Amino acid sequence: MASDDLSNLANSNDDDEKYGFTRPEMYKESLAGTVGAYDRHVFLCYKSPEAWPSHVEGSDSDLLPRLFSSAIKGRKDSIPLKTKLTIFEGREGTEFSEGDVLIFPEMIKYRGLKDSEVDSFVEDVLVNGKPWASGVEEVLTGSHVFVCSHGSRDRRCGVCGPVLIEKLKEEIESREWKDQVFVSPCSHIGGHKYAGNVIIYSPGPDGKIMGHWYGYVTPDDVPALLDQHIGKGEIIEHLWRGQLGATAEEGGKADKQKLPNGDVNKIKKKPEESSTKSNKDDGAGCCQGANGFSCCRDGSLEQNGVGEEKKLKETVSGHEQKGLGKLSFWIGSLEQSEVLTAVAVVSAVAAVAVAYSFYRRSG
Repeated sequence: MASDDLSNLANSNDDDEKYGFTRPEMYKESLAGTVGAYDRHVFLCYKSPEAWPSHVEGSDSDLLPRLFSSAIKGRKDSIPLKTKLTIFEGREGTEFSEGDVLIFPEMIKYRGLKDSEVDSFVEDVLVNGKPWASGVEEVLTGSHVFVCSHGSRDRRCGVCGPVLIEKLKEEIESREWKDQVFVSPCSHIGGHKYAGNVIIYSPGPDGKIMGHWYGYVTPDDVPALLDQHIGKGEIIEHLWRGQLGATAEEGGKADKQKLPNGDVNKIKKKPEESSTKSNKDDGAGCCQGANGFSCCRDGSLEQNGVGEEKKLKETVSGHEQKGLGKLSFWIGSLEQSEVLTAVAVVSAVAAVAVAYSFYRRSG
């Protein structure tokens, strides 16, 4: 018995080194832009990862996912939104059961889809964008996390996925978020080499549903995904692969893709802080408006104004020392050209006064 335990432990360590979170390929590639463009994600609840064949959507023995996948492909030109299909697990005692269909970003659910109903479902819901005539549309709430655990498709996902799911459930339980964050294993989503692969669908502060993909996720990253991504709306940039609704080109700009209530605000504050500091130095005022609108005054003009004012004050100060202090306030309110004219007149008057004084003495 003890030898069996040691053998299992050795196999576990060997799996982790080859396929798990310590495998050599971890963090070797840039992740941003590794998600193909798509506009809608449909999840079909069907069996468990242990029962899924390598290509569950094409298996003759798994009729429901095969029919669903074929129907979507067959109506591809008629479906207005680029739609991705993924299989996920639902167990007894959970909020999902076999045949349930989840649709993001619409955040809707239909229960118990059957083989014979696939064509009508695709026609009503995906092609025509209407409620399914044979089912009741339900609204999904909270955040939904999907972890690729498709071990028969790729060993890396089979090793990393279950560990991440266990850690996610543990951390969610400790935060008492069980009724707010839902975790499910899912089939292959692309990018085996980036395992652990995680997709999070959650609402932003404006209610808009965001779908973000992460790769190279380890159990140590789980608290950040929950607290930063779901809790605060901050993207974990070094793990970020892409998002729902972005083109491949847009998906490659990891530092630009932010959740509305997350790093976007932090990034925007940086130029504002710099502008504020500059304004304090320049004496320039600024009122920052919406959508980047600004009524800030031109700092160079302010600087020129300060320079002219300084020259004016120096001129006035010089004349105050010569007994012209009574004129300082009047001079200070004039334009520079007027000041120079006034100074010339005063100087001429002073010269005449001095000459007249000498004349009287000589007389």
